[in-house]
Amino acid sequence: MRFIDAHCHFDFPCFDQRRKVVLEEARVLGLSHLVIPGVRREDWGRVSRVASEYDGLYYCLGIHPWYVDEHVESDLNVLEQTLLARPDHCVGVGECGLDRLHGNLANQMPWLEAQIDIAARSHLPLVVHSVRTHDEVAEVLKRKRSSGRVLVHGFAGSYQQAAKLVDLGCFIGVGGLVTQERARKTRETLARLPVDSLILETDAPDMSPQGVEPGENSPVYLNRILTALAEVRGVEVGHLGNALLCNVQRFYGWDEAAPSER
Repeated sequence: MRFIDAHCHFDFPCFDQRRKVVLEEARVLGLSHLVIPGVRREDWGRVSRVASEYDGLYYCLGIHPWYVDEHVESDLNVLEQTLLARPDHCVGVGECGLDRLHGNLANQMPWLEAQIDIAARSHLPLVVHSVRTHDEVAEVLKRKRSSGRVLVHGFAGSYQQAAKLVDLGCFIGVGGLVTQERARKTRETLARLPVDSLILETDAPDMSPQGVEPGENSPVYLNRILTALAEVRGVEVGHLGNALLCNVQRFYGWDEAAPSER
């Protein structure tokens, strides 16, 4: 079985001394590709460099809601011009979004709106961070008449919230939370959603699966997340894995094969 980690902060310094080893171990377990999100302009160069150093690594560029106060409006122009230049291995916009637990939603909203517009103009998929703001994200996507590909990554919420996002054409990111027995609401939601709306991710080093220490998550655990999802949905792992592989390829515009396999 082959896996693609749709969202992994593989550029973070915690991987610096072990990046090659982790990647080799994950490849043995079936990982073929991995996408690194960008969270602030200061880190974009590092994200691009790490993605260029290993086969099968790709990246997105964006401004995360935690870091909006570090930026000025001209950074959005730099972001758009960089994306329009289509740098090698750059496959999306993000991560951007809203976070009710970190910062001010009123300050975050214009940055999300701007990046929705940039994704539309650059014809790239959008990766959204949403923490206790699923209704607000759905509202802004609807108001902006977003028709592009959108991934609401690391989803934690109700079925009603997820269904609203799926109705708008969004994909829902499935991470380590599905392995946590205490995450009953999210597990029930992921059990009910259409399989063609789900995308597998680790969000490493955060969002650790059950049994993995906080901050110790890595792409090695992607198959553990898939196994847990198959269990809550009551389906066979291999069939589900193939379906989710097709989903992430559709999201990033890779069709039947990721770019390096064409």
